[in-house]
Amino acid sequence: MNSKEVMRLLVKIWTDFDTSLSSVPLIAKLERKKFRLEDYRMLLVNHRQQVVEGSRWIARAASSISAPWLDQRSQFLRHAVTEHRDYRMLEENYVAAGGKREEIINAEKNIGSEALHAFMYQRASEPNPFELLGAMFIIEGLGERKASEWGRMIQKQLELPDEAVSFLLYHGEHDEDHMQEFDDTLNSGILEIPDMGRRIVKTAKIVARLYRLQLEELGNI
Repeated sequence: MNSKEVMRLLVKIWTDFDTSLSSVPLIAKLERKKFRLEDYRMLLVNHRQQVVEGSRWIARAASSISAPWLDQRSQFLRHAVTEHRDYRMLEENYVAAGGKREEIINAEKNIGSEALHAFMYQRASEPNPFELLGAMFIIEGLGERKASEWGRMIQKQLELPDEAVSFLLYHGEHDEDHMQEFDDTLNSGILEIPDMGRRIVKTAKIVARLYRLQLEELGNI
């Protein structure tokens, strides 16, 4: 499977995922302009747990990459460094939205987040786990395509200052760079690894479903 074939299938998965988000209760409320401040705080609390783990599974994946893919390992490590403190932005947003910092810091993962990260760590521990590009396509794609839109909608409906929605606005502006990293890695020769194209596509399908589950299970710990 070449890069064009992989991209064609990934775009279809993303399109189906994007459409399915409207059926998630919290996103449906946002789209119907029924979003409440407590909804936003719950979203921030649950999202922090994902972000805290995100840089860790990327670093785990990097540690599983061996020769001749050391340049790709360096790229994974740079990505992990870029994101490993993003959770602090979510904490600041939570406080700016009227929450208490200890509440967001001490919150547990919801059951969807538990499932997502169990899968991510399992995959990241496999040798040369480039199939996680499929996960990156979904997660970074959300940042590039949806974060700013959701951030502005939340800000307008709840009349919040920029400092209460900075995480969403920031990622809407900067995740385009991460998608360029995705393209660079996809076209770096990794598709020469047997069955890698199919594995990337399947991983994207799994992560799209688990990410939606995470949003569906907000507050369910």
